[in-house]
Amino acid sequence: IWYHRPAINEELLQSLPNLKVVASAGVGIDHLDLKLLSSYGVKVSNTPFVVSTDTADMGMALLLASARRLVEGHEMAVSPDTEYFPADWLGVEVSGATLGILGMGTIGYKVAERAKAFEMKILYHNRNQRKKEEESAVGAVYCKKIDDLLQQSDFVLLAVTLTPQTHKLIGKRELELMKPTATLINISRGLVVDQDALVEALRNKVIKAAALDVTYPEPLPRDHPLLQLKNVIITPHIGSATKKTRWVMMEEMAESIEAGLAGLHIPREVL
Repeated sequence: IWYHRPAINEELLQSLPNLKVVASAGVGIDHLDLKLLSSYGVKVSNTPFVVSTDTADMGMALLLASARRLVEGHEMAVSPDTEYFPADWLGVEVSGATLGILGMGTIGYKVAERAKAFEMKILYHNRNQRKKEEESAVGAVYCKKIDDLLQQSDFVLLAVTLTPQTHKLIGKRELELMKPTATLINISRGLVVDQDALVEALRNKVIKAAALDVTYPEPLPRDHPLLQLKNVIITPHIGSATKKTRWVMMEEMAESIEAGLAGLHIPREVL
């Protein structure tokens, strides 16, 4: 499966009685009904680890681009209407700012490693607290409550898995807890954020900005209000989109398929 296609539903499964394994690109499995697949005796694999480095890089790239207003700056620099660069056209500092990471799995932790190099203060919330030595290595402080993280962070980065518990995890209430100078960065799944609430928060300056690699749907309708806002950066779900990583993802998917067809243990099987 690539980009959630084809849709693995009951109709397809009934039409493929010899199906043994579904290999899905990337880490997210929210598009798969694991119980349904299991009921047909079909095994599932994904590629969870190879994408983490590039996706963490993407998270930091979005953070930096939003903070320093790179997209707006580029548009100004190349515009035929530009006659001078205004002296009061300013971004915000990253060094010394507080980054709150929601979801400190492999990707979230790699973001923290990068943020440490930018001398950021790091807060995080996760289902399970990381080991003390892991926290110390990146200078991360655990927030048991999401609210505490939201209230203190200058940048809030989402790196959670999409589950029923994280569906619209960030809504109107959570956005209002954030600083009016804060930026929301999403490298997880679009449905982790209530987009209608986000539009209103950005329009009404409840938060300063958003940088999104994911939305729902993808792509957004061309008349979607998020596309009209200057304080939003949107990229086309390219967290893992480097030549090397995509090549390795394909290799891992092929390896899982071959093992499944041979009746062997499937690497990276999703249980």
